[in-house]
Amino acid sequence: MNFVQIAVLALIQGTTEFLPISSSGHLILVPVLTGWPDQGVVTDMVTHLGTLLAVIVYFWNDTRAMGRGFGDMLQRRAATGDSRLLVNVLIGTVPIIVAGVIMKATHLDDYIRSTVLVACNAIVFGVLLYVFDAFGLARRTVADMNWKTSLIIGCAQALSLSPGTSRSGITMTAARGLGFVRPEAARFSFLLSIPANGAASVLVIADAIGSGGTITGAVIFTGVLTFFVALGTITVLMRMVRHVSFLPFAIYRVVLGLVLLAMIYSGMPLGAVN
Repeated sequence: MNFVQIAVLALIQGTTEFLPISSSGHLILVPVLTGWPDQGVVTDMVTHLGTLLAVIVYFWNDTRAMGRGFGDMLQRRAATGDSRLLVNVLIGTVPIIVAGVIMKATHLDDYIRSTVLVACNAIVFGVLLYVFDAFGLARRTVADMNWKTSLIIGCAQALSLSPGTSRSGITMTAARGLGFVRPEAARFSFLLSIPANGAASVLVIADAIGSGGTITGAVIFTGVLTFFVALGTITVLMRMVRHVSFLPFAIYRVVLGLVLLAMIYSGMPLGAVN
């Protein structure tokens, strides 16, 4: 990869991972729209590690709280706020792990890097994002989270394995539909990404290395650059959601999906991925 491709991938992953517009979908579109060789899932996962580190740094207080909660659980203390936060995040992670294992076992993940799928998911989940954000109740916080709400949001997160859905978008959509205020929906969505992105990245990278693959300096640099872009994006987004609805993101998703479908069905060449 040259520097331009590295910068583009880092910028896209670092911004779209947290904006509710689908990072995986945009990463798939990079080689489609530019004609560059597909950067591959290993590069994608390394950039995910960059965004994962950004979440841990930005939400350091919550990350430490979950660490304390783990210690409370090991010492069999009565349930605390810290341990409840950790348990809710872990419960919310179970569905995407189960779905990921099934996809890997059936090799379904080899067939879903599709431009058409990205376009359709962008539209469908963009509409749902607007509906749940505009008409959902808004009075719950993360402190009100329980195993049922965590599991529902976790099941929604599992849908993000389909490109174009957006992990942050679908989890925020579910949280808004369950009555969580917008900043708290975003906060729980980001915390939920820690075990999900961490596990997925480690498994994919380990599998690639075990198969004889290597992680080049260019790939590592892409991940590092992604971290800094992601940290800035989280900071801006967390300030935005206190005052701005998700409508602009919903509009962007629908427009992107319609443009892609128009390009596809007009016969316009879109690189190697289809």
